Amino acid sequence: MGAHILYFLVYPGFLFTAIVGGLIAGVDRKLTAAVQFRKGPPVLQPFYDFFKLLLVKETILPASGSKITFLLAPVFALSGISIAAVLVMMPLLGINTGFEGDIIVIFYLLTIPSLTYIIGAMASGNPLASVGASREMKLIIGYELTFLLVIAAIIYKSGAETSLYQIIQTQQAGSVHIGSISGVLLFIAGMFCTQAKLGLVPFDMGEAETEIAEGAFIEYSGSAFALIKLSKYMLFFTLPALIILLFMGGVQLTGIHVLWAILKLVAVVLLITLIRNTNPRLKINQAMRFFFVWMNALVVIAIVLSYFGY
Repeated sequence: MGAHILYFLVYPGFLFTAIVGGLIAGVDRKLTAAVQFRKGPPVLQPFYDFFKLLLVKETILPASGSKITFLLAPVFALSGISIAAVLVMMPLLGINTGFEGDIIVIFYLLTIPSLTYIIGAMASGNPLASVGASREMKLIIGYELTFLLVIAAIIYKSGAETSLYQIIQTQQAGSVHIGSISGVLLFIAGMFCTQAKLGLVPFDMGEAETEIAEGAFIEYSGSAFALIKLSKYMLFFTLPALIILLFMGGVQLTGIHVLWAILKLVAVVLLITLIRNTNPRLKINQAMRFFFVWMNALVVIAIVLSYFGY
């Protein structure tokens, strides 16, 4: 029992994911500043922001709306990503406790943060927050279908296995999924879904600082906003880890394999940062068309190619 609590709260769960996610968010901001010829904040800035919001800033509640729902939304977001993180990290790092969370469970858990952001925004009673929530809702409808198709294709390529442990073993016993044409197409679709789930450019229309002033998060401050920031940091590590698990055969933490594990994570994070800094923000209708038409078509082609062994 003690070991399970340790796995969830410390390693490879909550604390480990939060620290690595915060560092990744700091590196991403530093790289983004470098691309824009700015010095940028220090790599540890996400931690400074989090503790300042949690310990110094006052939590101001909106005058209208449901205050309880408004405050509970970030708690549920953090709970969802915390459970998803530990279920992804344990098979990825080769830790077997007897409970195997499968890919279907991960899919549902990863939708919780986005849904709770929408609920919290709607509960704030702010018109700009409602606009942000509306955009986020439409974006979810767009990318979740693509993400579900990607997962279905991965299950098919893994011999109808839904266990994350089995998906890793299938790749390590044969070839990694990204090593085939269908795998490359699925990886592309999976990366764009990751970008949308993280709410990064070109899919950041739900926050869009210059248009709707943080949108869904405009009313959040203090400790409630700190929980939202922490959820996003953890998502910034969990989603790239899931991509590595599904397409690159996971990681091994022995000898030279440790270096490969770090290189895989760096490659995925750099790709996310590259997409973020080389594309303009899309309008919500453009984003929905992008996923409904192009990404879904790409995944369907990948499934057909996979059926014929490519």
